[in-house]
Amino acid sequence: MALGPAHIASFMCLIPLLLLAPGCAARYTADWASLDARPLPQWYDDAKFGIFIHWGVFSVPGFGQFSEWFWWWWASGRQAEVDFMKKNYPPGFKYADFAPQFRAEFYNPDDWADIFKASGARYIVFTTKHHEGFTNWPSPVSWNWNSMDTGPHRDLVGELAVAVRKRSLRLGLYHSMFEFFNPLYLADRASGFKTQNFVALKTLPELLHLVMSYKPDLIWSDGDWEAPDTYWNSTQFLAWLYNDSPVKEGVIVNDRWGKGCYCKHGGYFNCADRFSPGQVPNHKWEKCQDLDAFQSWGYRRNMKLTDVMDLPSVIKDFVSVVAMGGNYLLNVGANSDGMIVPVFEERLRQIGVWLGINGEAIYASKTWRVQKDNTTVPVWYTAKNNTVYAILLSWPPKQSLQLPSPKTSTATKVTLLDFPNVPLKWAPMTQTAGLTVLMPPMPPSPANAWCLKLEGVA
Repeated sequence: MALGPAHIASFMCLIPLLLLAPGCAARYTADWASLDARPLPQWYDDAKFGIFIHWGVFSVPGFGQFSEWFWWWWASGRQAEVDFMKKNYPPGFKYADFAPQFRAEFYNPDDWADIFKASGARYIVFTTKHHEGFTNWPSPVSWNWNSMDTGPHRDLVGELAVAVRKRSLRLGLYHSMFEFFNPLYLADRASGFKTQNFVALKTLPELLHLVMSYKPDLIWSDGDWEAPDTYWNSTQFLAWLYNDSPVKEGVIVNDRWGKGCYCKHGGYFNCADRFSPGQVPNHKWEKCQDLDAFQSWGYRRNMKLTDVMDLPSVIKDFVSVVAMGGNYLLNVGANSDGMIVPVFEERLRQIGVWLGINGEAIYASKTWRVQKDNTTVPVWYTAKNNTVYAILLSWPPKQSLQLPSPKTSTATKVTLLDFPNVPLKWAPMTQTAGLTVLMPPMPPSPANAWCLKLEGVA
């Protein structure tokens, strides 16, 4: 029987009957005008830095650009994937045959959480299900295509949720709304999305189960782009999430809830992958960026060292995002046995070392009236309370740094966060603005980035 909008509405109406205490009144209605008016919980803007983790059956072949799309490219006949399968697997091998090989035999969520904590990240976003449809938790609507029934025979989401929360990290869950080859979805698409069987029997039950089972701090929705939000019943789900769910007070969502929602609706904006605005947006935003510069979110077994972003490139990108008011979500792809490869671990720990010194300029910071100066060296600015931070992306020549934008006073004090108790000498550039700072001798920095703390400037 085909399920239409009335059936979906009936399904959603069951949620308050099952979950709400009598007399609870909804604060948000199921429309974008109401949902978009919800204030963004403060923890997210303060966090600034998160880790994205792509992991699933696609990690077994671990091949090709956008390796998480391996099934799609292979089925679509892209030559690289077709040749790879012919060379390495027997005739008749199906994508589902990869699932028993997704064993996660070295997966230790406490090790992962230690790495994430050491990176300085304040939240993680873990793939519960990508477009292939395999769920990394025992989804009751994904029979035999989940991590408990096959492959690891473990609740990968649940184990990581416990580990990250023990380390006071926020838990974000990525969830793809659609699936490449699910017959229910394909039938809905063939109808022009006039039927909603897939939404009623797969997407909404999964989202509800994730929220009730793991109580995420953040839901990173994806896979929405072919159908409008009315097909996905996104506003009904979000109204329940904000009004009556167990995470209603602090949960955050992104903007991927239906065709046309990007950069328009939602708690914060992802817009396109690797989004970088030309000016400070008027809405909270996030850049998701993969450490594998070959642009694969999933792990690639054929990745080379030269494909990986080096530390200065990561810090440069990170700092520019924060100075423009965004959060930085840095992606690593785990391999099929559950290891975060050493080069990814090294990058994350290096970022943590840099943040250990300079995090004061990042966490809970705000945009300043000027975001960037290009003078002696590239400089990005952040601000917090009455303090301005100038983040240098290169060491100035001859130990002299010019900062044209700050307005100084007799109370101005300049320190380097590496040596916070040693004031630096400075002189005004003009009578109205700017200062020239005499920088101390410094050894090379692996990150090639330093931060000045400017107190008593306008």
